[in-house]
Amino acid sequence: MRGTKKMLRKIYVKRERWCRKYDYGHLLVVGGSEHYSGSPALNALAALRAGVDLVTVVAPRRAADIVASFKPDLISYPLDCKYFSPKNLREVLKLAEGKTAVVIGGGMTRRSEVKEFILKFLEAIDIPCVVDADAIQALAERKEIAKGKEILITPHAYEFLVLSGIEVGNELKRRVEAVKNLARELEVTILLKGHVDVISDGKRVVLNKTGSPLMTKGGTGDTLAGICGCYLARGAKPFEAACCGAFVNGLAGELASKKRDEGVMASDLIEEIPNAVKRALGLN
Repeated sequence: MRGTKKMLRKIYVKRERWCRKYDYGHLLVVGGSEHYSGSPALNALAALRAGVDLVTVVAPRRAADIVASFKPDLISYPLDCKYFSPKNLREVLKLAEGKTAVVIGGGMTRRSEVKEFILKFLEAIDIPCVVDADAIQALAERKEIAKGKEILITPHAYEFLVLSGIEVGNELKRRVEAVKNLARELEVTILLKGHVDVISDGKRVVLNKTGSPLMTKGGTGDTLAGICGCYLARGAKPFEAACCGAFVNGLAGELASKKRDEGVMASDLIEEIPNAVKRALGLN
């Protein structure tokens, strides 16, 4: 906790009076498909609640239109397609220009053309990136793309198996060893989600114990990716973004779970992010 609090204080520096829009990041969320719109919306809303200045969501048209209806705070860019494919690459790369970080993967599906788009996109970008959900499945096919880039990968146990070939189970020691080894091999930061989150950049290891068993509800991984994306966009390195994102997401989940119990939803967690940040920084 002490180390994470120190990292959070570096992210949440006191704002200058004459600061302006863009000073605290512009995040690009790449996600969604014809049938899935919730993941990119949750990414974006969590990032805004965590403190990024702007979020642009790029998605296939139906998903983008639904995302736009959530909040007027969201910038939604529709693509003329049902699923991402290499045909969209130039357009999405153009949108990535000027952004300070990317979150990619939520709701994209595992279709072959989607995976091809993801791999070409990751190969082309040079800004910090959270690789989540379906983007992890794609990256598993060409892991070498990650090397030399500021990438944070956020798998659950099955996604880690796909990425590494290792079934980690619930034994913490085995999880720590597997995450550290894979992070070292790929030269990335990995945040393995679970009852205890395991975070490593191949050298350092941090265990995060915030959270609640009620956070099995769909979408809480999307909020985590969004918070981590916010921190990358605000200038944190992937390891720091992972440590702080896991802590804040888990604490927000705890606060939401106390209020809603079995009825808690990922959208409830989003509303508790500012309270979690204040508590983590000792401001309430």
